[in-house]
Amino acid sequence: MEWTDEGVIIGVRRHGEANAIVELLTRAHGRHLGIVRGGGSRRQAATLQPGNSVRAVWRARLDEHLGSFALELTAARAGELMAQAHSAFALAHVSALLRLLPERDPHGDLHGLVETMTEHLGEVRLTGMLVARFELMMLAELGFGLDLTRCAATGGRNDLLYVSPRSGRAVSREAGEPWRQQLLDLPYFLVGEVAEPPSAGDVDAAFALTGHFLARRIFEPRGQALPDSRAALLGVLKRAGGMPAGSQ
Repeated sequence: MEWTDEGVIIGVRRHGEANAIVELLTRAHGRHLGIVRGGGSRRQAATLQPGNSVRAVWRARLDEHLGSFALELTAARAGELMAQAHSAFALAHVSALLRLLPERDPHGDLHGLVETMTEHLGEVRLTGMLVARFELMMLAELGFGLDLTRCAATGGRNDLLYVSPRSGRAVSREAGEPWRQQLLDLPYFLVGEVAEPPSAGDVDAAFALTGHFLARRIFEPRGQALPDSRAALLGVLKRAGGMPAGSQ
């Protein structure tokens, strides 16, 4: 068995004296692991870092085997990402959520988003927006997507400002105003493109929204809490001025 694909490194661990097991998010083959022969060497250390993009050739005798990777570096980002606290924690959090995906299950759109994210995580003003959008897509990729296209009460598509914390459906300003205290805010940047980075308040609202549904639909049914990397990231963003002090 053999295939070639593009991927982003999301994890590396030593395997024996000289080798490494590398975990990729690939375009066509999903989250995939393989052994890199000699991957424990100093010569390959710079390439085998989370956040780097690679061209991967995977080979195995049978499809169900772990197999081996031959990797060619196509974009070196790890050094910049690990040099800043906000991007290092963001990368750790993204990788932790990606490990919820079944192995070898294709997620082409998610791969494209992760590629774009890793190119821009060095910009602290963009990090909150990028990670919140990623969390929203992860909910959908795991089968728990939110319906943010029309109002749950009226069916209309305009002036959608809130989300029901129970159903995960959008609610318009008019329909939601009587229940305002029970609803979650829906920042526009989660459903549309924006010309400027969102405000700290909008980023805070986005993380409150995605965090609620990640906890309720993904982690609590597994008897788990949200990853520690998420809390660390939010703390760094607050200290950097990217989020208000009261965010969760």
